[in-house]
Amino acid sequence: MNNQHDPYLDPHDLSDREQRPEHPVETDGTAHLFRALGRQIKALREAAGLHQKELAARLHVGEDLISSIERGVRTPQPDLLERADGVLGARGVLLAAIPDVREALKRARTRHPDWFRHFATAEANSQALHYYSVQAVPGLLQTEGYARAVFQHRRPVLDEQTIEKRVADRLSRQVILDRWPAPTFSFVLEEAILHRPIGGAEIHREQLRRILSVGSRRTVHLQVMPMSREEHPSLDSSFTLLRPKGRQEVAYTETYGHANLITDPEAVRIYSERYGIIRAQALTPQESLALVEKMLGER
Repeated sequence: MNNQHDPYLDPHDLSDREQRPEHPVETDGTAHLFRALGRQIKALREAAGLHQKELAARLHVGEDLISSIERGVRTPQPDLLERADGVLGARGVLLAAIPDVREALKRARTRHPDWFRHFATAEANSQALHYYSVQAVPGLLQTEGYARAVFQHRRPVLDEQTIEKRVADRLSRQVILDRWPAPTFSFVLEEAILHRPIGGAEIHREQLRRILSVGSRRTVHLQVMPMSREEHPSLDSSFTLLRPKGRQEVAYTETYGHANLITDPEAVRIYSERYGIIRAQALTPQESLALVEKMLGER
């Protein structure tokens, strides 16, 4: 099929392509800031006698988010820092970092090249985000291990520094899942994605747990398109639908690394119509989560 989506590229991580910026994020100091802040949060958590799971529960976020923040691979958003300051009894230490975090986030956004900024702006300001994935778990749902396995096996081979940079970039995009007020999120994954053990058995199980965790959030609708369906309205490639605040809905596709941000209303309508049919044919969210639980042996 000529219009095949590249599973090693994520529709929400366009920096994976050859036109990506030459210099890593570390050159503007933002990565150093987030690593230092992660170490601070870890020290405060341990001083409070809390495990990562306990802190995650008190902050109403996933344990994997806390782990990633403490390791400096994901960005702590200002609203999370506000809540964490009180929960950890930091007495304003984390609050004091918020202005620097906001500035760092602004600088990180500006590093996107010109061809990416339109999509990045649309995604960052969207009130509704809908993802249909054909071959690989969407970047917003990937675990660190899964993302690393994807990049390690990509061809041509990437060096270790580039792999780590791209993993960090991909994980940093997941902060949108923790934004509040939360946008509307929906995901439809082809069932074959769930059966593909990228990275091996342990990483595969961890990835299924991540899908189950995010899919269980009340702000997220996650569905699986079963392989048993005899009809399908869109077998050509993955696509994304975004509705930026105060703007018309847009569509995004990528084939063999070539991005296409679609704004023409009639073209967007076609993708929206396809997505509606896909969701109607897919398993319900409850059935989809039950399938993942069954694969994990948890039902």
